[in-house]
Amino acid sequence: MKTTYRLGVDLGGTKIEAALLDSSGATVSTARAATPSGDYQGTLDAIRDLVLGIESDASLDPLPLGIGVPGSLSPTTGLMRNANSTCLNGKPLEKDLARVLDRDVRLANDANCLALSEATDGAASGASTVFGIILGTGVGGGLVADGSLVVGANAVAGEWGHIPLPWPGPQELPGPLCYCGRHGCLETFLSGTAVERQAREIGLDIRQATDMEHDPACTELLEQWLDRLARSLAIIVNVVDPDVVVVGGGLNRIQAIYDRVPLLLPKWVFSDAVSTRIVPAVHGDSSGVRGAARLW
Repeated sequence: MKTTYRLGVDLGGTKIEAALLDSSGATVSTARAATPSGDYQGTLDAIRDLVLGIESDASLDPLPLGIGVPGSLSPTTGLMRNANSTCLNGKPLEKDLARVLDRDVRLANDANCLALSEATDGAASGASTVFGIILGTGVGGGLVADGSLVVGANAVAGEWGHIPLPWPGPQELPGPLCYCGRHGCLETFLSGTAVERQAREIGLDIRQATDMEHDPACTELLEQWLDRLARSLAIIVNVVDPDVVVVGGGLNRIQAIYDRVPLLLPKWVFSDAVSTRIVPAVHGDSSGVRGAARLW
């Protein structure tokens, strides 16, 4: 029986990863390159070289390409928007990649790709409704229902990083200024960048946000972050009521997310009990590229 292959690319702020999967979902090969900072044409070239290299090494004809991106395509203009890799914004990325690679290309937000990967054969395999979140340099989210991505009429389904922090205290208002131009977005409270800023403001010396779990001086900072995360996820539970929340991104290594947040959620969720599971992505850094490959 002929093996059917899938090809995906995860376009990140610092690295680009390409992966070839076989029909069982096993990874056949991967390749990585640094993301050309602020260089749109260089980004196109880097993606092209990775894809053609993987296909050449595997002696494959050109495959349809799925790509996870840090933003989304506008359904109105077909141009990139909302990417924190700002050189992508306003560009016809999907069309340009289809042109330089001479094939069909599908794009999806990187958090959507994570959610799709983990709902298919990852931490949420078999669940009906899955909300995937990325807690890293930024904050993103994606929604899968019955095995299919929910994109939405405006292609912003799951974008919880740009809703305001719920039930804020006086000291949390109006909130830090977000790159989107508004104050108090979840990204400005929950991202690794935000945690590192908060640590500096109170005189704590941590190299990265995950350090706060192991530094006794950061106990209060960690508890504050967990409380904010619980409030933020409670909104998702109240609106979507997912079976599983899968956590990806660099901060998903914080074990307290899985130990403490489920205990904090009932205070905020409009229910007498909360059965939503909160679990780390089992495919780790590869969840995004695996989900991108499954866009076809």
